[in-house]
Amino acid sequence: MSAKPKLLYVCGVRDSRNARSVPGWLQQGETFDVVRVTSPLRAVARLSREDFAGIFVDAEHVHEALQVGKLLQNERILQGMPDGIVLLDSDNTILWGNGRLRDWTRREQIAGANFYAVLGSPEILGPDFCPFHTALATGTSSSSTLRSSDNRYYRVHAAPMLESDGPPKHLVVTIRDVTGEVLQQQKLAAIHQAGIDLANLTPDELFQMTVEERVELLKSNILHYTRDLLNFNVVEIRLLDSKTGRLEPLLSEGLIPEAADRMLYAQPLNNGVTGFVAATGKSYLCEDTSEDPLYLAGAAGAKSSLTVPLVLHDEVIGTFNVESPEPRAFSESDLQFLEIFTRDVALALNTLELLVAEKASTAAESVEAIHSAVALPVDDILNDAVNIMERYIGHEPEVAERLQRILRNARDIKQVIQKVGQQMAPSQAHPQAMQMSDRPALRGLQLLVADADESVRSAAHSLLERFGCIVETAHDGGEAIFMVRNLSAGQSYDVIIADIRLPDMTGYEFMMKLQTILEHVPLVLMTGFGYDPGHSIVKARQAGLPAGAVLYKPFRLDQLLETVEQVILARGAVGHA
Repeated sequence: MSAKPKLLYVCGVRDSRNARSVPGWLQQGETFDVVRVTSPLRAVARLSREDFAGIFVDAEHVHEALQVGKLLQNERILQGMPDGIVLLDSDNTILWGNGRLRDWTRREQIAGANFYAVLGSPEILGPDFCPFHTALATGTSSSSTLRSSDNRYYRVHAAPMLESDGPPKHLVVTIRDVTGEVLQQQKLAAIHQAGIDLANLTPDELFQMTVEERVELLKSNILHYTRDLLNFNVVEIRLLDSKTGRLEPLLSEGLIPEAADRMLYAQPLNNGVTGFVAATGKSYLCEDTSEDPLYLAGAAGAKSSLTVPLVLHDEVIGTFNVESPEPRAFSESDLQFLEIFTRDVALALNTLELLVAEKASTAAESVEAIHSAVALPVDDILNDAVNIMERYIGHEPEVAERLQRILRNARDIKQVIQKVGQQMAPSQAHPQAMQMSDRPALRGLQLLVADADESVRSAAHSLLERFGCIVETAHDGGEAIFMVRNLSAGQSYDVIIADIRLPDMTGYEFMMKLQTILEHVPLVLMTGFGYDPGHSIVKARQAGLPAGAVLYKPFRLDQLLETVEQVILARGAVGHA
Protein backbone atom coordinates (compact mmCIF):
# COMPACT_ATOMS: atom_id res chain seq x y z
CA MET A 1 0.00 0.00 0.00
CA SER A 2 1.45 3.36 -1.00
CA ALA A 3 2.43 5.69 1.85
CA LYS A 4 2.48 8.73 -0.40
CA PRO A 5 -0.15 11.38 0.34
CA LYS A 6 -3.06 11.57 -2.08
CA LEU A 7 -3.92 14.58 -4.15
CA LEU A 8 -7.35 15.05 -5.73
CA TYR A 9 -7.21 16.39 -9.27
CA VAL A 10 -10.45 17.82 -10.78
CA CYS A 11 -10.03 17.66 -14.55
CA GLY A 12 -12.05 17.28 -17.74
CA VAL A 13 -13.31 13.93 -19.02
CA ARG A 14 -10.64 13.79 -21.75
CA ASP A 15 -7.85 14.64 -19.29
CA SER A 16 -8.99 11.93 -16.91
CA ARG A 17 -8.15 9.31 -19.57
CA ASN A 18 -4.70 10.68 -20.28
CA ALA A 19 -2.10 10.11 -17.62
CA ARG A 20 0.18 12.73 -19.20
CA SER A 21 -2.47 15.43 -18.67
CA VAL A 22 -1.38 15.81 -15.05
CA PRO A 23 0.51 19.11 -14.71
CA GLY A 24 4.25 18.67 -14.64
CA TRP A 25 4.80 20.07 -11.18
CA LEU A 26 2.48 17.37 -9.82
CA GLN A 27 4.54 14.67 -11.49
CA GLN A 28 7.96 15.89 -10.29
CA GLY A 29 9.43 13.44 -7.90
CA GLU A 30 6.21 11.48 -7.88
CA THR A 31 5.50 12.99 -4.48
CA PHE A 32 1.75 12.36 -4.60
CA ASP A 33 -0.70 9.68 -5.60
CA VAL A 34 -2.96 11.62 -7.98
CA VAL A 35 -6.67 10.68 -8.04
CA ARG A 36 -8.54 12.12 -11.04
CA VAL A 37 -12.26 13.04 -10.97
CA THR A 38 -14.28 14.68 -13.73
CA SER A 39 -16.31 17.21 -11.74
CA PRO A 40 -16.21 19.12 -8.45
CA LEU A 41 -19.30 17.19 -7.27
CA ARG A 42 -17.47 13.89 -7.71
CA ALA A 43 -14.60 15.45 -5.83
CA VAL A 44 -16.98 16.12 -2.95
CA ALA A 45 -18.03 12.45 -2.98
CA ARG A 46 -14.38 11.30 -2.74
CA LEU A 47 -13.61 13.86 -0.03
CA SER A 48 -16.49 12.50 2.08
CA ARG A 49 -14.99 8.99 1.99
CA GLU A 50 -11.20 9.48 1.79
CA ASP A 51 -8.42 11.71 3.14
CA PHE A 52 -6.48 13.89 0.69
CA ALA A 53 -3.51 16.12 1.22
CA GLY A 54 -4.90 18.67 -1.21
CA ILE A 55 -7.11 19.31 -4.18
CA PHE A 56 -6.15 20.75 -7.58
CA VAL A 57 -8.79 22.15 -9.96
CA ASP A 58 -8.07 22.92 -13.60
CA ALA A 59 -9.24 26.22 -15.09
CA GLU A 60 -12.24 24.63 -16.81
CA HIS A 61 -13.88 23.83 -13.45
CA VAL A 62 -12.89 26.82 -11.32
CA HIS A 63 -16.39 28.37 -11.25
CA GLU A 64 -18.07 25.10 -10.25
CA ALA A 65 -15.36 24.43 -7.70
CA LEU A 66 -16.01 27.77 -6.04
CA GLN A 67 -19.68 26.84 -5.67
CA VAL A 68 -18.77 23.47 -4.18
CA GLY A 69 -16.31 25.19 -1.91
CA LYS A 70 -19.06 27.35 -0.55
CA LEU A 71 -21.12 24.21 0.03
CA LEU A 72 -18.27 22.64 2.01
CA GLN A 73 -17.75 25.84 4.00
CA ASN A 74 -21.42 25.75 5.02
CA GLU A 75 -21.41 22.02 5.69
CA ARG A 76 -21.60 22.56 9.44
CA ILE A 77 -24.88 24.45 8.95
CA LEU A 78 -26.22 21.78 6.62
CA GLN A 79 -25.31 19.05 9.10
CA GLY A 80 -27.54 20.70 11.71
CA MET A 81 -30.61 20.91 9.50
CA PRO A 82 -33.56 18.63 10.40
CA ASP A 83 -34.01 17.66 6.73
CA GLY A 84 -31.70 15.36 4.84
CA ILE A 85 -29.73 16.90 1.96
CA VAL A 86 -27.84 14.83 -0.61
CA LEU A 87 -26.15 15.41 -3.97
CA LEU A 88 -26.96 12.80 -6.61
CA ASP A 89 -25.53 12.09 -10.02
CA SER A 90 -27.56 10.97 -13.02
CA ASP A 91 -27.38 7.33 -11.83
CA ASN A 92 -28.97 8.26 -8.47
CA THR A 93 -25.63 7.68 -6.74
CA ILE A 94 -25.11 9.73 -3.59
CA LEU A 95 -22.08 11.99 -3.99
CA TRP A 96 -22.46 13.81 -0.69
CA GLY A 97 -24.92 14.01 2.17
CA ASN A 98 -25.33 16.07 5.32
CA GLY A 99 -25.57 12.93 7.45
CA ARG A 100 -29.28 13.09 8.23
CA LEU A 101 -30.12 10.25 5.82
CA ARG A 102 -27.27 8.22 7.29
CA ASP A 103 -28.75 8.70 10.77
CA TRP A 104 -32.25 7.71 9.64
CA THR A 105 -31.06 4.55 7.92
CA ARG A 106 -28.32 3.73 10.49
CA ARG A 107 -25.71 3.31 7.77
CA GLU A 108 -22.14 4.30 8.45
CA GLN A 109 -21.53 5.34 4.86
CA ILE A 110 -24.00 6.52 2.21
CA ALA A 111 -21.69 8.31 -0.22
CA GLY A 112 -21.20 6.16 -3.32
CA ALA A 113 -24.41 4.18 -2.66
CA ASN A 114 -27.60 4.27 -4.68
CA PHE A 115 -30.16 6.59 -3.09
CA TYR A 116 -33.07 4.16 -3.34
CA ALA A 117 -30.90 1.26 -2.10
CA VAL A 118 -30.04 3.27 1.03
CA LEU A 119 -33.77 3.49 1.80
CA GLY A 120 -34.30 -0.22 1.11
CA SER A 121 -35.96 0.16 -2.32
CA PRO A 122 -38.92 2.22 -1.07
CA GLU A 123 -42.32 2.37 -2.71
CA ILE A 124 -42.85 5.62 -4.63
CA LEU A 125 -46.30 6.97 -3.78
CA GLY A 126 -46.33 9.96 -6.11
CA PRO A 127 -47.41 12.41 -7.32
CA ASP A 128 -44.26 12.05 -9.49
CA PHE A 129 -43.27 8.40 -9.77
CA CYS A 130 -39.86 9.25 -11.31
CA PRO A 131 -38.93 12.49 -9.51
CA PHE A 132 -35.17 12.34 -10.16
CA HIS A 133 -35.53 11.47 -13.84
CA THR A 134 -38.13 14.24 -14.25
CA ALA A 135 -35.89 16.85 -12.63
CA LEU A 136 -32.91 15.96 -14.87
CA ALA A 137 -34.99 15.66 -18.04
CA THR A 138 -36.94 18.89 -17.62
CA GLY A 139 -34.44 21.02 -15.74
CA THR A 140 -37.13 21.83 -13.17
CA SER A 141 -37.68 20.59 -9.63
CA SER A 142 -39.93 17.64 -8.82
CA SER A 143 -41.37 16.13 -5.64
CA SER A 144 -42.73 12.81 -4.43
CA THR A 145 -43.43 10.74 -1.32
CA LEU A 146 -41.62 7.49 -0.54
CA ARG A 147 -42.57 4.68 1.85
CA SER A 148 -39.69 2.59 3.15
CA SER A 149 -39.82 -1.10 4.05
CA ASP A 150 -40.02 -0.24 7.77
CA ASN A 151 -43.19 1.82 7.09
CA ARG A 152 -41.58 5.23 7.33
CA TYR A 153 -42.57 8.00 4.95
CA TYR A 154 -40.21 10.50 3.31
CA ARG A 155 -41.04 13.52 1.15
CA VAL A 156 -38.30 14.19 -1.38
CA HIS A 157 -37.72 17.33 -3.44
CA ALA A 158 -35.22 17.12 -6.29
CA ALA A 159 -33.74 20.27 -7.88
CA PRO A 160 -31.32 20.06 -10.82
CA MET A 161 -27.93 21.78 -10.61
CA LEU A 162 -27.49 23.93 -13.70
CA GLU A 163 -24.12 23.25 -15.33
CA SER A 164 -22.24 25.31 -17.88
CA ASP A 165 -21.28 22.45 -20.20
CA GLY A 166 -24.77 21.14 -21.05
CA PRO A 167 -27.92 19.71 -19.50
CA PRO A 168 -27.93 19.06 -15.73
CA LYS A 169 -26.22 15.89 -14.54
CA HIS A 170 -26.56 16.36 -10.79
CA LEU A 171 -29.39 16.90 -8.33
CA VAL A 172 -29.71 18.51 -4.93
CA VAL A 173 -32.29 16.41 -3.08
CA THR A 174 -33.89 17.33 0.22
CA ILE A 175 -35.52 14.55 2.25
CA ARG A 176 -38.02 15.16 5.05
CA ASP A 177 -39.26 12.45 7.39
CA VAL A 178 -43.06 12.92 7.32
CA THR A 179 -43.94 9.63 9.01
CA GLY A 180 -45.75 11.28 11.92
CA GLU A 181 -47.72 13.56 9.62
CA VAL A 182 -48.77 10.76 7.24
CA LEU A 183 -49.69 8.33 10.03
CA GLN A 184 -51.76 11.05 11.66
CA GLN A 185 -53.59 11.68 8.37
CA GLN A 186 -54.21 7.95 8.01
CA LYS A 187 -55.55 7.76 11.56
CA LEU A 188 -57.79 10.77 10.94
CA ALA A 189 -59.19 9.08 7.83
CA ALA A 190 -59.72 5.83 9.75
CA ILE A 191 -61.47 7.70 12.57
CA HIS A 192 -63.74 9.50 10.12
CA GLN A 193 -64.61 6.22 8.38
CA ALA A 194 -65.30 4.62 11.75
CA GLY A 195 -67.66 7.49 12.56
CA ILE A 196 -69.49 6.97 9.27
CA ASP A 197 -69.83 3.26 10.04
CA LEU A 198 -71.30 3.87 13.52
CA ALA A 199 -74.91 3.89 12.32
CA ASN A 200 -74.40 2.36 8.88
CA LEU A 201 -77.45 0.10 8.62
CA THR A 202 -79.50 -0.88 5.60
CA PRO A 203 -83.27 -0.16 5.60
CA ASP A 204 -83.96 -3.90 5.89
CA GLU A 205 -81.71 -4.16 8.94
CA LEU A 206 -83.41 -1.17 10.54
CA PHE A 207 -86.85 -2.61 9.93
CA GLN A 208 -85.92 -5.80 11.81
CA MET A 209 -84.44 -3.99 14.83
CA THR A 210 -86.20 -2.53 17.84
CA VAL A 211 -85.25 0.88 19.19
CA GLU A 212 -83.36 -0.75 22.06
CA GLU A 213 -81.40 -2.94 19.64
CA ARG A 214 -80.41 0.08 17.59
CA VAL A 215 -79.19 1.91 20.69
CA GLU A 216 -77.19 -1.12 21.83
CA LEU A 217 -75.62 -1.53 18.38
CA LEU A 218 -74.56 2.10 18.32
CA LYS A 219 -73.09 1.86 21.82
CA SER A 220 -71.23 -1.33 20.87
CA ASN A 221 -69.75 0.32 17.76
CA ILE A 222 -68.67 3.40 19.72
CA LEU A 223 -66.89 1.24 22.30
CA HIS A 224 -65.24 -0.87 19.61
CA TYR A 225 -63.74 2.07 17.72
CA THR A 226 -62.87 3.98 20.88
CA ARG A 227 -60.81 1.05 22.18
CA ASP A 228 -59.26 -0.30 18.99
CA LEU A 229 -58.69 2.93 17.06
CA LEU A 230 -58.26 5.61 19.72
CA ASN A 231 -56.88 3.26 22.42
CA PHE A 232 -59.19 4.65 25.11
CA ASN A 233 -60.54 2.11 27.62
CA VAL A 234 -62.58 4.32 29.96
CA VAL A 235 -65.48 5.97 28.12
CA GLU A 236 -68.54 7.94 29.19
CA ILE A 237 -71.15 9.54 26.91
CA ARG A 238 -73.93 11.76 28.21
CA LEU A 239 -76.73 13.37 26.21
CA LEU A 240 -78.10 16.81 27.03
CA ASP A 241 -81.79 17.16 27.76
CA SER A 242 -82.44 20.61 26.28
CA LYS A 243 -85.52 21.16 28.47
CA THR A 244 -84.03 20.34 31.87
CA GLY A 245 -80.33 20.92 31.16
CA ARG A 246 -79.58 17.52 32.64
CA LEU A 247 -76.83 15.36 31.15
CA GLU A 248 -78.38 11.92 30.85
CA PRO A 249 -75.99 8.90 30.81
CA LEU A 250 -76.01 6.99 27.54
CA LEU A 251 -72.85 4.89 27.76
CA SER A 252 -70.50 4.21 30.64
CA GLU A 253 -67.48 1.88 30.48
CA GLY A 254 -64.86 1.69 33.21
CA LEU A 255 -66.38 4.26 35.59
CA ILE A 256 -67.16 3.58 39.23
CA PRO A 257 -70.94 3.17 39.84
CA GLU A 258 -71.24 6.44 41.78
CA ALA A 259 -69.75 8.35 38.84
CA ALA A 260 -71.86 6.60 36.22
CA ASP A 261 -75.07 7.37 38.18
CA ARG A 262 -74.06 10.90 39.23
CA MET A 263 -76.61 13.59 38.34
CA LEU A 264 -74.92 16.26 36.23
CA TYR A 265 -76.17 19.41 34.54
CA ALA A 266 -74.79 21.60 31.77
CA GLN A 267 -73.43 24.20 34.16
CA PRO A 268 -69.84 25.46 34.47
CA LEU A 269 -69.69 25.13 38.27
CA ASN A 270 -70.30 22.22 40.65
CA ASN A 271 -70.90 19.75 37.81
CA GLY A 272 -67.39 18.61 37.12
CA VAL A 273 -65.52 18.79 33.85
CA THR A 274 -68.49 17.24 32.03
CA GLY A 275 -70.87 20.00 33.11
CA PHE A 276 -68.29 22.66 32.23
CA VAL A 277 -67.76 21.25 28.73
CA ALA A 278 -71.52 20.96 28.10
CA ALA A 279 -72.09 24.54 29.29
CA THR A 280 -69.22 26.16 27.37
CA GLY A 281 -69.04 23.92 24.30
CA LYS A 282 -65.25 23.78 24.71
CA SER A 283 -63.05 20.68 25.02
CA TYR A 284 -61.19 20.22 28.30
CA LEU A 285 -57.86 18.46 28.86
CA CYS A 286 -57.35 17.56 32.51
CA GLU A 287 -53.65 16.67 32.77
CA ASP A 288 -53.60 15.85 36.50
CA THR A 289 -56.85 15.04 38.29
CA SER A 290 -55.29 15.64 41.72
CA GLU A 291 -54.60 19.28 40.86
CA ASP A 292 -57.74 20.13 38.87
CA PRO A 293 -60.59 21.66 40.92
CA LEU A 294 -63.17 20.88 38.22
CA TYR A 295 -62.53 17.13 38.14
CA LEU A 296 -64.99 14.79 39.87
CA ALA A 297 -63.95 11.18 40.47
CA GLY A 298 -64.82 9.00 37.50
CA ALA A 299 -62.71 5.91 36.86
CA ALA A 300 -60.95 4.29 39.83
CA GLY A 301 -57.41 5.67 40.06
CA ALA A 302 -57.83 8.04 37.11
CA LYS A 303 -54.95 10.54 36.89
CA SER A 304 -55.96 12.42 33.71
CA SER A 305 -59.03 12.89 31.53
CA LEU A 306 -60.13 14.33 28.20
CA THR A 307 -63.67 15.61 27.64
CA VAL A 308 -65.10 17.03 24.41
CA PRO A 309 -68.61 18.28 23.56
CA LEU A 310 -70.90 16.39 21.20
CA VAL A 311 -71.87 19.12 18.74
CA LEU A 312 -74.49 18.95 16.00
CA HIS A 313 -75.17 21.96 13.76
CA ASP A 314 -73.34 24.25 16.22
CA GLU A 315 -75.44 23.04 19.17
CA VAL A 316 -74.12 20.98 22.11
CA ILE A 317 -76.14 17.77 22.39
CA GLY A 318 -73.94 15.97 24.93
CA THR A 319 -70.42 15.12 26.09
CA PHE A 320 -67.80 12.43 25.42
CA ASN A 321 -65.33 11.72 28.24
CA VAL A 322 -62.28 9.41 28.41
CA GLU A 323 -59.94 8.86 31.37
CA SER A 324 -56.55 7.28 32.05
CA PRO A 325 -54.70 5.97 35.13
CA GLU A 326 -51.59 7.83 33.92
CA PRO A 327 -51.09 11.58 34.50
CA ARG A 328 -50.76 13.68 31.32
CA ALA A 329 -51.76 10.66 29.25
CA PHE A 330 -53.54 12.68 26.57
CA SER A 331 -51.91 14.91 23.97
CA GLU A 332 -53.18 17.60 21.63
CA SER A 333 -53.32 14.91 18.92
CA ASP A 334 -55.63 12.81 21.12
CA LEU A 335 -57.80 15.89 21.53
CA GLN A 336 -57.93 16.41 17.78
CA PHE A 337 -58.69 12.73 17.11
CA LEU A 338 -61.50 12.64 19.67
CA GLU A 339 -63.07 15.88 18.42
CA ILE A 340 -63.20 14.47 14.88
CA PHE A 341 -64.64 11.16 16.05
CA THR A 342 -67.32 12.85 18.16
CA ARG A 343 -68.59 14.84 15.17
CA ASP A 344 -69.59 11.56 13.57
CA VAL A 345 -70.86 10.20 16.90
CA ALA A 346 -73.16 13.23 17.10
CA LEU A 347 -74.42 12.58 13.57
CA ALA A 348 -74.99 8.90 14.40
CA LEU A 349 -76.90 9.82 17.56
CA ASN A 350 -78.93 12.31 15.56
CA THR A 351 -79.77 9.63 13.00
CA LEU A 352 -80.73 7.27 15.81
CA GLU A 353 -83.00 9.91 17.33
CA LEU A 354 -84.75 10.43 13.99
CA LEU A 355 -85.18 6.68 13.66
CA VAL A 356 -86.62 6.46 17.17
CA ALA A 357 -89.07 9.25 16.32
CA GLU A 358 -90.19 7.33 13.25
CA LYS A 359 -90.60 4.02 15.08
CA ALA A 360 -94.32 3.38 15.43
CA SER A 361 -96.57 0.65 16.72
CA THR A 362 -97.98 -2.05 14.48
CA ALA A 363 -101.00 0.06 13.53
CA ALA A 364 -98.83 3.08 12.72
CA GLU A 365 -96.52 0.88 10.64
CA SER A 366 -99.56 -0.12 8.61
CA VAL A 367 -100.13 3.55 7.84
CA GLU A 368 -96.49 3.84 6.73
CA ALA A 369 -97.05 0.88 4.40
CA ILE A 370 -100.06 2.62 2.87
CA HIS A 371 -98.00 5.75 2.29
CA SER A 372 -95.15 3.86 0.66
CA ALA A 373 -97.56 1.94 -1.58
CA VAL A 374 -99.94 4.76 -2.54
CA ALA A 375 -98.65 8.25 -1.68
CA LEU A 376 -95.71 8.39 -4.12
CA PRO A 377 -97.65 6.81 -7.03
CA VAL A 378 -100.32 9.47 -6.52
CA ASP A 379 -97.59 12.08 -6.66
CA ASP A 380 -96.46 10.56 -9.94
CA ILE A 381 -99.98 11.05 -11.29
CA LEU A 382 -99.84 14.70 -10.24
CA ASN A 383 -96.39 15.12 -11.81
CA ASP A 384 -97.47 13.57 -15.10
CA ALA A 385 -100.66 15.63 -15.19
CA VAL A 386 -98.91 18.98 -14.71
CA ASN A 387 -96.27 18.07 -17.30
CA ILE A 388 -99.02 17.39 -19.86
CA MET A 389 -100.97 20.51 -18.85
CA GLU A 390 -97.94 22.66 -19.65
CA ARG A 391 -98.30 21.54 -23.27
CA TYR A 392 -102.08 22.03 -23.63
CA ILE A 393 -102.76 25.21 -21.66
CA GLY A 394 -103.85 27.85 -24.17
CA HIS A 395 -104.21 25.29 -26.97
CA GLU A 396 -106.70 22.61 -25.88
CA PRO A 397 -108.99 24.00 -23.14
CA GLU A 398 -111.00 20.75 -22.92
CA VAL A 399 -107.87 18.65 -22.34
CA ALA A 400 -106.60 21.12 -19.77
CA GLU A 401 -109.95 20.98 -17.93
CA ARG A 402 -109.88 17.18 -17.81
CA LEU A 403 -106.35 17.27 -16.44
CA GLN A 404 -107.49 19.71 -13.76
CA ARG A 405 -110.15 17.17 -12.72
CA ILE A 406 -107.45 14.47 -12.54
CA LEU A 407 -105.41 16.71 -10.28
CA ARG A 408 -108.41 17.38 -8.01
CA ASN A 409 -109.28 13.68 -7.79
CA ALA A 410 -105.66 12.70 -7.06
CA ARG A 411 -105.50 15.26 -4.26
CA ASP A 412 -108.81 13.99 -2.87
CA ILE A 413 -107.30 10.47 -2.76
CA LYS A 414 -104.34 11.80 -0.77
CA GLN A 415 -106.65 13.47 1.76
CA VAL A 416 -108.63 10.24 2.20
CA ILE A 417 -105.39 8.35 2.87
CA GLN A 418 -104.39 10.97 5.43
CA LYS A 419 -107.70 10.77 7.28
CA VAL A 420 -107.56 6.96 7.38
CA GLY A 421 -104.01 7.13 8.71
CA GLN A 422 -104.97 9.53 11.48
CA GLN A 423 -107.77 7.19 12.56
CA MET A 424 -105.48 4.12 12.52
CA ALA A 425 -102.48 5.64 14.30
CA PRO A 426 -102.65 5.17 18.08
CA SER A 427 -102.08 8.11 20.41
CA GLN A 428 -98.90 6.51 21.75
CA ALA A 429 -97.26 5.64 18.44
CA HIS A 430 -93.77 6.56 19.62
CA PRO A 431 -91.68 5.88 22.72
CA GLN A 432 -92.49 8.24 25.57
CA ALA A 433 -89.04 9.82 25.45
CA MET A 434 -89.68 10.98 21.90
CA GLN A 435 -93.26 12.24 22.21
CA MET A 436 -93.89 15.29 20.03
CA SER A 437 -96.09 18.13 21.24
CA ASP A 438 -99.16 19.06 19.29
CA ARG A 439 -98.40 21.31 16.30
CA PRO A 440 -101.62 23.19 15.48
CA ALA A 441 -99.74 25.53 13.11
CA LEU A 442 -99.05 22.58 10.80
CA ARG A 443 -102.60 21.25 10.38
CA GLY A 444 -103.96 21.77 6.90
CA LEU A 445 -100.72 23.17 5.47
CA GLN A 446 -100.08 22.34 1.82
CA LEU A 447 -96.40 21.48 1.26
CA LEU A 448 -94.35 20.72 -1.83
CA VAL A 449 -91.08 18.77 -1.49
CA ALA A 450 -88.63 18.64 -4.43
CA ASP A 451 -85.86 16.06 -4.20
CA ALA A 452 -84.46 13.42 -6.57
CA ASP A 453 -84.08 10.94 -3.68
CA GLU A 454 -87.20 8.78 -3.36
CA SER A 455 -86.49 8.07 0.30
CA VAL A 456 -86.62 11.82 1.03
CA ARG A 457 -89.94 12.21 -0.80
CA SER A 458 -91.36 9.18 1.01
CA ALA A 459 -90.11 10.48 4.39
CA ALA A 460 -91.78 13.83 3.69
CA HIS A 461 -95.14 12.06 3.50
CA SER A 462 -94.64 9.83 6.54
CA LEU A 463 -93.18 12.54 8.79
CA LEU A 464 -95.27 15.59 7.90
CA GLU A 465 -98.67 14.08 7.17
CA ARG A 466 -98.95 12.66 10.70
CA PHE A 467 -99.15 16.31 11.85
CA GLY A 468 -101.98 17.14 9.45
CA CYS A 469 -99.94 18.50 6.53
CA ILE A 470 -100.94 17.84 2.90
CA VAL A 471 -97.72 16.84 1.13
CA GLU A 472 -96.96 16.69 -2.58
CA THR A 473 -93.57 15.89 -4.10
CA ALA A 474 -91.59 16.51 -7.29
CA HIS A 475 -88.52 14.81 -8.74
CA ASP A 476 -86.70 17.95 -9.93
CA GLY A 477 -86.92 21.72 -10.13
CA GLY A 478 -88.76 21.90 -13.46
CA GLU A 479 -91.46 19.52 -12.25
CA ALA A 480 -91.85 21.52 -9.04
CA ILE A 481 -92.29 24.73 -11.05
CA PHE A 482 -95.07 23.04 -13.07
CA MET A 483 -96.75 21.92 -9.81
CA VAL A 484 -96.69 25.50 -8.50
CA ARG A 485 -97.92 26.99 -11.76
CA ASN A 486 -100.85 24.55 -12.18
CA LEU A 487 -102.48 24.73 -8.76
CA SER A 488 -106.22 25.25 -8.81
CA ALA A 489 -107.57 28.77 -8.37
CA GLY A 490 -107.28 29.97 -4.79
CA GLN A 491 -104.68 27.33 -3.88
CA SER A 492 -101.03 27.83 -3.02
CA TYR A 493 -98.24 25.95 -1.31
CA ASP A 494 -97.65 27.19 2.20
CA VAL A 495 -94.06 25.86 2.23
CA ILE A 496 -91.83 24.57 -0.57
CA ILE A 497 -88.87 22.40 0.52
CA ALA A 498 -86.13 21.67 -2.03
CA ASP A 499 -82.69 20.10 -2.11
CA ILE A 500 -79.92 22.53 -3.12
CA ARG A 501 -78.69 20.03 -5.72
CA LEU A 502 -81.70 19.15 -7.89
CA PRO A 503 -81.04 17.14 -11.08
CA ASP A 504 -81.78 20.10 -13.36
CA MET A 505 -80.86 23.16 -11.30
CA THR A 506 -79.42 24.39 -8.02
CA GLY A 507 -81.52 25.51 -5.09
CA TYR A 508 -80.64 29.12 -5.86
CA GLU A 509 -81.72 28.77 -9.51
CA PHE A 510 -84.94 27.14 -8.32
CA MET A 511 -85.58 30.10 -6.01
CA MET A 512 -85.00 32.56 -8.85
CA LYS A 513 -87.57 30.77 -11.06
CA LEU A 514 -90.12 30.72 -8.23
CA GLN A 515 -89.71 34.47 -7.77
CA THR A 516 -90.90 35.01 -11.35
CA ILE A 517 -94.29 33.36 -10.63
CA LEU A 518 -94.83 33.98 -6.91
CA GLU A 519 -95.04 37.26 -5.04
CA HIS A 520 -93.68 35.58 -1.93
CA VAL A 521 -91.51 32.43 -2.06
CA PRO A 522 -91.96 30.29 1.11
CA LEU A 523 -88.82 28.25 0.39
CA VAL A 524 -86.73 25.97 2.61
CA LEU A 525 -83.45 24.58 1.21
CA MET A 526 -82.00 21.21 2.27
CA THR A 527 -78.30 20.31 2.09
CA GLY A 528 -75.87 17.72 3.38
CA PHE A 529 -73.92 19.14 6.33
CA GLY A 530 -71.18 21.42 4.99
CA TYR A 531 -71.92 20.54 1.35
CA ASP A 532 -72.66 23.56 -0.88
CA PRO A 533 -70.07 23.59 -3.72
CA GLY A 534 -72.00 26.14 -5.80
CA HIS A 535 -72.56 28.47 -2.81
CA SER A 536 -76.28 28.01 -3.49
CA ILE A 537 -77.30 28.83 0.08
CA VAL A 538 -75.14 31.97 0.22
CA LYS A 539 -76.61 33.24 -3.05
CA ALA A 540 -80.15 32.37 -1.96
CA ARG A 541 -79.71 34.27 1.31
CA GLN A 542 -78.43 37.28 -0.62
CA ALA A 543 -81.60 37.01 -2.74
CA GLY A 544 -83.87 37.03 0.31
CA LEU A 545 -83.89 33.50 1.77
CA PRO A 546 -84.25 33.80 5.58
CA ALA A 547 -81.33 32.49 7.64
CA GLY A 548 -83.56 29.91 9.37
CA ALA A 549 -84.88 28.45 6.11
CA VAL A 550 -82.07 25.90 5.74
CA LEU A 551 -82.14 22.24 6.82
CA TYR A 552 -78.89 20.29 7.18
CA LYS A 553 -79.20 16.56 6.48
CA PRO A 554 -79.60 14.35 8.40
CA PHE A 555 -82.05 16.42 10.43
CA ARG A 556 -84.21 15.51 13.39
CA LEU A 557 -87.98 15.51 13.04
CA ASP A 558 -88.38 18.41 15.46
CA GLN A 559 -85.90 20.47 13.40
CA LEU A 560 -87.96 19.85 10.26
CA LEU A 561 -91.20 20.84 11.98
CA GLU A 562 -89.72 23.95 13.59
CA THR A 563 -88.28 25.11 10.26
CA VAL A 564 -91.67 24.73 8.54
CA GLU A 565 -93.35 26.65 11.39
CA GLN A 566 -90.80 29.47 11.11
CA VAL A 567 -91.62 29.90 7.42
CA ILE A 568 -95.33 30.00 8.24
CA LEU A 569 -94.82 32.53 11.03
CA ALA A 570 -92.77 34.67 8.66
CA ARG A 571 -95.85 34.89 6.42
CA GLY A 572 -98.10 35.77 9.31
CA ALA A 573 -100.11 32.55 8.96
CA VAL A 574 -99.83 31.01 12.39
CA GLY A 575 -102.46 28.29 11.96
CA HIS A 576 -104.86 26.66 9.53
CA ALA A 577 -108.02 25.18 10.91
